[in-house]
Amino acid sequence: MNMQYYNAVVEMEKAGVDPEFLQGWQGGYLLNPMREEQRVTEAYEAGYAAGQEKDMEAYKEWLQG
Repeated sequence: MNMQYYNAVVEMEKAGVDPEFLQGWQGGYLLNPMREEQRVTEAYEAGYAAGQEKDMEAYKEWLQG
């Protein structure tokens, strides 16, 4: 398993990131196809883009209270 991926996911979960962002980030990082259009949210889309870029900091904008 890719430790960079694993550590990033654990860090995001512990920080309380929006689950939609995390699901998008995971999909983008792993180069999975994007969800079908009716299920794409703003958070998912942002996460997907950040995952494609392997951006480990973008999640901080999507933390939940």
